[in-house]
Amino acid sequence: MPIIPRSLDVQAADVLREEILNGTLTPGSRLLEIELSERLNLSRGTIRSALQQLTYEGLIVQFPYRGCAVVGLTSRDAWELYTLRNALECLAAKLSAQSMTANKAAILEAALQQLREAAKRGNWKEVSEEDFALHKTIIQLCEHRRLQEQYSVVEHQIKLYIASCNALNLDLDEIVRQHESLVEAICSGNIVVAEKIAGEHNTDGQLLVEHLHQLEKTSQVAFP
Repeated sequence: MPIIPRSLDVQAADVLREEILNGTLTPGSRLLEIELSERLNLSRGTIRSALQQLTYEGLIVQFPYRGCAVVGLTSRDAWELYTLRNALECLAAKLSAQSMTANKAAILEAALQQLREAAKRGNWKEVSEEDFALHKTIIQLCEHRRLQEQYSVVEHQIKLYIASCNALNLDLDEIVRQHESLVEAICSGNIVVAEKIAGEHNTDGQLLVEHLHQLEKTSQVAFP
């Protein structure tokens, strides 16, 4: 596999993105150019470019003259991601089932196996990562370029959304079972069932929306 050079600002964005997605940088955490420049030993211009990329991805918000802060999911954010993800992934499941081949089925089964293995290890972080990877695989297999482009715009927010949904589900085996039924429907080429299960699979989003709504009602803490 060829080594692809990555600019310093891209590498800095990768580091900060991972810290946001794994919870090291929590919602509301301030991100100041000078502090990040010293910590990562990079120029402020490089850090500024990295922060602009993360702002575009929807993981941080910028305040004029006051730096940036890590965003937190509100109930409205969760609802928007839930409904958008549902629309994109239901269509992707339908199209993937419609164009299913033996090679595509093998690719999807391999992604499912990675999720199974992460669940066996009991590693919540890995489960969330493999959960997203499986859904991204379905997006890639659907062969719909514009759908893939739209998904890529919000994929990092969807990663955060999936991790938040999975945190409400204490049964890792159940998470695996949900994906097994989805993969089986797609690999069988059953268009109707694949689209239906994809929609039902995403109902965890409704639980997340309600959970965040209740937190907002009982808490006076407002993230920036």
